[in-house]
Amino acid sequence: MHHRYLLAALAASALAACGTTAPSQIRADARLGAIGNSGVSGNIGFTQQPGQKVMLHAVVRGLAPNSEHGFHIHERGDCGDNGNAAGGHFNPRHASHGRYDAAMHHLGDLPSLKADANGVAVVDMESTELSLAGPESIMGRALIVHTSPDDYMTQPTGNSGARIACAVIESRQ
Repeated sequence: MHHRYLLAALAASALAACGTTAPSQIRADARLGAIGNSGVSGNIGFTQQPGQKVMLHAVVRGLAPNSEHGFHIHERGDCGDNGNAAGGHFNPRHASHGRYDAAMHHLGDLPSLKADANGVAVVDMESTELSLAGPESIMGRALIVHTSPDDYMTQPTGNSGARIACAVIESRQ
């Protein structure tokens, strides 16, 4: 029995000496900036343990009270040209647009933002499909807030209207 503990201690020491440790959490942030004079701003945080779900926490301010807005990850991390430089929804699997939790949807489809009476929307979600690393990573892509709610049916955008805020998803150490 004593040998088993000794072997475990030796193995742990060897791993520590090699610099091998458990994988660390990946984090990213996105700070929304208003497009035009929309007044919309906010912060979105992402966290992921390697190989596990992505957790998203968003607080968006400056929305019309009691309104709903499309909220998507777009293919390019460029907020230029009033957010149009971000391109279309992030869709590496070439799927149809739909609800973020439906069988068929773009990887960039997120829950709509629902503002309260003060024009603040809070979203907390977890996703087994989003990733902060690898070939389908959302790192370096843009987040866009739209003027209208997403109808989850109209292709390819959900009929969400103009872009009123944009942010680039950036690594946080």
